[in-house]
Order: sequence, then C-alpha cells, then structure tokens
Amino acid sequence: MSEAARGPGTVGNGRLDDDYPAYTMGLAAEMLGTTQGLLRAIGEARLITPLRSEGGHRRYSRYQLRIAARAREPVDQGTPIEAACRIIVLEDQLEEAQRSNAEYRRAAETAHPPAAA
Repeated sequence: MSEAARGPGTVGNGRLDDDYPAYTMGLAAEMLGTTQGLLRAIGEARLITPLRSEGGHRRYSRYQLRIAARAREPVDQGTPIEAACRIIVLEDQLEEAQRSNAEYRRAAETAHPPAAA
C-alpha cells in the first residue's frame, strides 16, 4: 500500500507513526487527563516542542504525549514543572549512558573473550 493510500503519518502496517503530530492541544490534554496549561508549561520548559499547524496551533505526537505523561506524574505530586522536566531529561540521559556502557562491554567481551580457567 502506498503512503498516500495509508494517509499522512502512518507506517507500513497502517498504524500512526509515533512522531507524527496528530493530536491537537485540547485532545492531547484530554487524553492525558491534564490541562492545556500543563502542556504549554512543558513546552516552555523545552521538554517537548510541539509542531505547529499552518494556523499556528500546537500539534503533539504520540511520542511527545508519552513524555508529557511522564512529566505529569511528578507535577501531580507537587514537583515544580521545571524540576519534573529536568528529572525526565536526566533519567533519559542515564538510560542512554547505561545502554552505551552495555554495548561497550559486549564489544570488549567479543574482542577479548575471558580466558578459560
């Protein structure tokens, strides 16, 4: 099936691409059970950067909604938005560093297997 036949933002199986900005601010807030103000604040903190429609309206992708949901949890528990956003950035950096370290270890073990005892 051609991309045009599937529609904009879809992948090979007809599902919506995680990075396609399909959701309006109102729908995104409703899906997350939060306010549009929280989404604006998360954007102002630069945790996510929604794309803009031709009319200038914010549009969110599924990937951005997952990140916004992660920010919502600590904010709902009283953490300031800026701190919640920084925590998420640091968590993601830590996860990437751990993934890189594991890859380096695997590569080192492949290049220099442990000697048999």
